[in-house]
Amino acid sequence: MVTTTAPRPVAVLSPSALRLLRTAGFVSNFDRFCIAPMPALIGSGLGVPVATVVLAASGYYLAYGLMQPVWGAAGDRWGRVRVMRVSLAGAAPAALLSALAPDAPVLIAARVLTGACFAAAIAASLTYVGDTVPAEVRQRPLSELMTAFALGTALATGVAGALAHYAGWRPVFALPGVLAGFLALALRRLPEPARPRSGSLLAPFGTVLRSRRQWYVMAVALLEGAVLLGFLTYLAPALEAHGVPVAVAGAVAALYGVGTMAASRAVTRLVGRWSPAALIVAGGTQTALAYLLAGYRQSTGTLVVAAVLLGGGWSFLHSTVQTWATTVCPTARSTAVALFGVALYGGGALSGGLAAATAQAGAYRPLFWLAALLSVPLTVAAAVGRARCR
Repeated sequence: MVTTTAPRPVAVLSPSALRLLRTAGFVSNFDRFCIAPMPALIGSGLGVPVATVVLAASGYYLAYGLMQPVWGAAGDRWGRVRVMRVSLAGAAPAALLSALAPDAPVLIAARVLTGACFAAAIAASLTYVGDTVPAEVRQRPLSELMTAFALGTALATGVAGALAHYAGWRPVFALPGVLAGFLALALRRLPEPARPRSGSLLAPFGTVLRSRRQWYVMAVALLEGAVLLGFLTYLAPALEAHGVPVAVAGAVAALYGVGTMAASRAVTRLVGRWSPAALIVAGGTQTALAYLLAGYRQSTGTLVVAAVLLGGGWSFLHSTVQTWATTVCPTARSTAVALFGVALYGGGALSGGLAAATAQAGAYRPLFWLAALLSVPLTVAAAVGRARCR
């Protein structure tokens, strides 16, 4: 049996608690993306082809996605803070094993385990905010969390690349492992929020999957992931196809994180002044404009603007939809947020995979224009759905 009512959040999240949650999400995202500039260096060090090293990244992402609902159900059953501490305590030695891996099979296994453990950090942080902050002011701390997440993503490639260049690839994997260990201890200071208790580990799934609103939100998340994550991955390749050096193309794509952080500040100020639907429309407009520009011309200057606008679209649109996802199933909030994440990243993987052949042929213009077109139903569905859900 599952409790049908959830305690209403009444306390504003303390600054120290928010800092811990932001740090946990930052470290998780840093670890997830830090391998991006290193496959050739790792392959050279271990004496294996780059394609073998890529298996470590693919295995990480697969484990990260598959473990989302597992950690979500565990959070509903045993508590948000406990799940974060257990997962980070597991991520620490797994990341250190990655740094010490003597060969490719050990590295691949270590990265899979690390991804499985770090998968809990972001969803549990979002759920914690949902448990402790009233819905009417929840988007402010969620925007701050997402700023930290974006910072982890943006810094991962640059910092990892520089550190790997000067000190080798092993310290890059060790750094988030050490930070995860410290966080597992520091989170002892974080109080466990009140929550309804489920009778079994699988019970929250029944609660979530019986909710029509949850299915609607997951459908929006699937389309959002396709538009804002899947097509985003082709910004740098589009530049490279026009002769732009890999380092420059990567730097342009990284401006997405800069746009996210800058727009998050604006979102924080506008929450309460603008309706959630208005924030969604603002984000969808930026997204559509970004992809229209990218389709029009794949030059460095144009894609700089597009990357920043896409970061703004993510902050305005995604933070609002993510806030919505924390309200739909309050009695199984952790599982609901986790399944939202599965839909989001599943949409990104689906569109990215389906677009691969077109990108391989160098036809980036129709890809970006398709993304601009899809941003219209995404914006309408998200804005209308959110406006009706009060």
